Amino acid sequence: MSRSTGHALARYLGVGVAATAAHWLLLALLVEGAGMVAWLASGAGAVLGAQVAFVGNRRLTFDHRGALWPAWWRFMGTALLGAALGMAVVAAGVALGLHYLLAQAVATGLSVLLTFAVNRHWTFAG
Repeated sequence: MSRSTGHALARYLGVGVAATAAHWLLLALLVEGAGMVAWLASGAGAVLGAQVAFVGNRRLTFDHRGALWPAWWRFMGTALLGAALGMAVVAAGVALGLHYLLAQAVATGLSVLLTFAVNRHWTFAG
């Protein structure tokens, strides 16, 4: 991994902490407070987290100065891919008997790696 890739990944992870906090807070509120099924609450949390992540990553991680809306649409497509992966992992984990938050932790790790690569090479490229 090059130095610039390492720095970008570190910033991506920092922004991801804030986005993940928003995601997990909404996930827990919907499951514990509203009784929503975990996989669906995970998807709702991912939508909120994606908005936090877009703002942070556009400026802090990739210093993107290009057009806002095309980048937003690409980011949301990437976030949708990450959310779908996350929802599938949470559903599978819960079906296997894991606590939904443990399943979400696994899902988050996998999604971070996938979405970093896509966002670096497509969403904010150039």
